[in-house]
Amino acid sequence: MSDERPQKPLPEEQLPEETASPERATSLEKPAPAPAPAPAPRTAPESERAPSLRASDADRERVVDRLRDAVAEGRLDMEEFEERLEATYASRTYADLEPLTRDLPAPGAPSGVPVGPRAAPAGTPGRTSWVDRIGGAGTSTTAVAVMSGFQRKGHWTVPARFNAVAFWGGGELDLREANFAEREVVITCVAVMGGIQITVPPGVEVDVRGIGIMGAFDQGSVPVPAQPGAPRVIVNGLAFWGGVEIKVKEPKSAKRVEGRERRKEL
Repeated sequence: MSDERPQKPLPEEQLPEETASPERATSLEKPAPAPAPAPAPRTAPESERAPSLRASDADRERVVDRLRDAVAEGRLDMEEFEERLEATYASRTYADLEPLTRDLPAPGAPSGVPVGPRAAPAGTPGRTSWVDRIGGAGTSTTAVAVMSGFQRKGHWTVPARFNAVAFWGGGELDLREANFAEREVVITCVAVMGGIQITVPPGVEVDVRGIGIMGAFDQGSVPVPAQPGAPRVIVNGLAFWGGVEIKVKEPKSAKRVEGRERRKEL
C-alpha cells in the first residue's frame, strides 16, 4: 500500500495574504482619518486695536473744536485750553487724544458722556476745508451807510482790502460762509456816530488794530486760536462816537445740521 496521505486544507487564517477574504482586504486598505486643522490665530477686534491707530489731522481738529466749545461753555479756562491744545497737536494716536476730552460731555449728549476723535459726517455744511475757501476775485470792495445800513452776508468773497463806512448808520459784515480772496485780508472800518458788526467763523485769526475816540473796537467773543490753513482778518480804522464789534460764531448751516443730529438722538 502507498504511504501517501491526502493533504488537508489549511485554515483560513493561515492562507496567504493575497487569498484573504474580500471583507478583510477592504478593512486593511481603509485610510487613516486626516488630522484636525489647527485653530486660526486670534485677531484682536477693532475696538482693541483702535487706541494704537494713528490719528489724522481731521481727528485732531475735531478734538480742538470740542475744546473750543468747552471754553465757550465755561468748562475749561484759557490756561487749561492752551495746555490741551498744545497736547492735541502733539498727539500721534487715538490713545493720545482720548484723555484730552475724557472729562468733557459729547456735543448734544448728557453730561458724563465722553467725546472722542470720531469721523465727521461727509459733506457737513460749514466744515469744508479752508483751502477750498481761499482764492478768487472779491465780490465788492466798499460798503457805505449814511443814515442807513448795509449788509454783506451769505456766500460772497472778501477782497484783500475792504472799506466799510457807517455815518449815523450801521453795517453788518458776516464772514461765516464767505470765501477769501487771499490768505490775509484787511478790513478798514470808519464808524462815526454809527456801528459796524463783523462776524467770523471759529478758527479764523482776527487781529484788531482800530482806534476808538469816544468809541471802541470791541472783540466781544473769547479769542480762539487759529486753525491750520485758516485765513487771517485784520480789522483797523477809526470809531468816533461809534463802535466796531467783532464776534465769533458758528455758521448757521452748521447749527442747523447739529440741531437735526440732536433731534435724531432724542
